[in-house]
Amino acid sequence: MLRQAWKPVVGTAVLVGAPSYIYYRYYLKPASETFDLRVRTRGPDGKPVVTTRAMSLLSKDQINARLTEHATSKTTPRPGIVWKQATAHLASNNPIEDAYASAFVQRDATDPAGPGDLLFFAVMDGHGGPHTSRLLSQVLLPAVALELHQLSRTPESSASKWPSLQNIQSLLYPTAVTPLPFDSDPERVKRAIQTAFLNLDWELINAPMRILAEHADALKKGNVPDLSQHPMALASMKPAMSGSCALMALFDTAHENLYVACTGDSRAVAGVYEETEDGRGSWRVEVLSEDQTGRNPNELKRIQSEHPADETDTVIMRGRVLGGLEPSRAFGDARYKWPREMQSILNKAFLEGTNVATRSAPTLLKTPPYVTSRPEVTHRKLPFLGDPSRQKLRFVVLATDGLWDEISSEEVVALVGGYLSGLKGTVAKADLPDLVPTSSGSRTVEGKDKRHQQDKQGAWAFVDDNVSTHLIRNAFGGANDNQLRKVLSIPAPLSRNYRDDVTVTVVWWEEGRGLDAQADLSRSEQAVKSKL
Repeated sequence: MLRQAWKPVVGTAVLVGAPSYIYYRYYLKPASETFDLRVRTRGPDGKPVVTTRAMSLLSKDQINARLTEHATSKTTPRPGIVWKQATAHLASNNPIEDAYASAFVQRDATDPAGPGDLLFFAVMDGHGGPHTSRLLSQVLLPAVALELHQLSRTPESSASKWPSLQNIQSLLYPTAVTPLPFDSDPERVKRAIQTAFLNLDWELINAPMRILAEHADALKKGNVPDLSQHPMALASMKPAMSGSCALMALFDTAHENLYVACTGDSRAVAGVYEETEDGRGSWRVEVLSEDQTGRNPNELKRIQSEHPADETDTVIMRGRVLGGLEPSRAFGDARYKWPREMQSILNKAFLEGTNVATRSAPTLLKTPPYVTSRPEVTHRKLPFLGDPSRQKLRFVVLATDGLWDEISSEEVVALVGGYLSGLKGTVAKADLPDLVPTSSGSRTVEGKDKRHQQDKQGAWAFVDDNVSTHLIRNAFGGANDNQLRKVLSIPAPLSRNYRDDVTVTVVWWEEGRGLDAQADLSRSEQAVKSKL
């Protein structure tokens, strides 16, 4: 009976529905899709309340455009090897507070260290504004390169020398690529990298003080000069007051060394391919850094040891430095490094008279500094180019904490391994371990109280050409288009309650003829052109 009832209904729909559809489709603007979002606001009495607000839902095409808007990739052929890199970022803050940088330096042919290259990759996770991370994206790699160059000339004394501010600034706009040979001793290289990070932060933090020192006469009289109109007032104060984590990987192919330097809670992981007897192979997850927050027991112990006993319970509260800052190591963040009186003087000198809000020193500040830019540097051998071992490191992922808030180190390695093996389409999360087997190497030291839990019953999406975009898509929904659209449709600043800025760089390499193959291709192209 129900089936018979459908016939007149369908007929009516054909006769009436089609003209109605045409009318609404072409003459009336269709209502946009929306979804409800719970938003925390303040009521008339100033107390926080939770309300529901309708949000516009971006289309699938708009989401794809947002994911791929800032995706880049690069291929660099070298003798015997082809280097590949992909980077993508997705903003939550407006403007985005993440940044990144990379550099490729060829060794001088006369370098006694032999042929090889230096490859630098870095991601910066800013907070309190984009100023520190943007500056680091310009100067961090040159500062490290400068320190390594000094190391090659005076290896015993370079760690005690502080490069001048002028030297650092001159590296902002390099005019030529300079060969940078340096000693192959991993311990010396690690110390040089740490020195570069510390020296750069010292310059950054002390820049406002140098300007203030030019007005020493006024200070001696007890007067704080008004420097708000000084051309370097905000340029020096903003990078010092905001902050940024920094994660850098250095590949030294001449000595087959990999160094990872971590300041803050960004994370680097590597995929090591292990051949198996059945020929399938598996990926071993090697975590190359530790999340540096107060939730990391190593960091908690370190910070407590650097301050008086009466601060043992307050230097880290709720996993945060003095209860406020989450990363325990960072560039900038002068509020946790300057003495309280100095902060008051600098704020009065540089920020009064501007439209930049001043921030008072943390209430619990007693014995600064509480935050350091000194990185933990790890070293791994990097065997490749015909190495007979059945275990080979194949790729490295550098990402800001916005990625690791959503997915684990193991999931990232499996997703990249699947991408490199050519997986396409939708893969159930329960099936991926069988398709891309992984094993645990070094463990992840979590520095966050995880807010989000991935749906273990969902599916991953293998649809992106850019592997970094591939990771970001799967971090926020994967094959679940409805979830992905909702999460990425939330506008700033509300989005910050649901996701962070994310920047991902993936570096991998393929052994082969490299430049030789490129040269053969060029000769072939020339032969074709000559025939034409």
